[in-house]
Amino acid sequence: MCLAVPSKVISTDSIHAWIETMGVQQKVNIQLIDSPKIGDYILVHAGFAIEKIDEEQLILFNETLYKMLEWTENE
Repeated sequence: MCLAVPSKVISTDSIHAWIETMGVQQKVNIQLIDSPKIGDYILVHAGFAIEKIDEEQLILFNETLYKMLEWTENE
C-alpha cells in the first residue's frame, strides 16, 4: 500500500518546495501541481508533491491516520 503524506510548505522556488512533515524538513519536487504557496498543505509521495489540500482535508487525513495507528497497535 502506498500512502501520500500531508506536509506544510515552508519555502518554494520554481521547481522545489521545502516542506515540514511531522517536524522533519525536506525538499520535494512541485512540478506536478500548480504553484504552492508558503503555508499551503500538499500531499507528498516519493519526493513529489501530488496534490494541494485544504485544512479540512488535512484534519480528516490526520484523524484517519491516527485511527489506523490505534488499530494497528491493538492488533
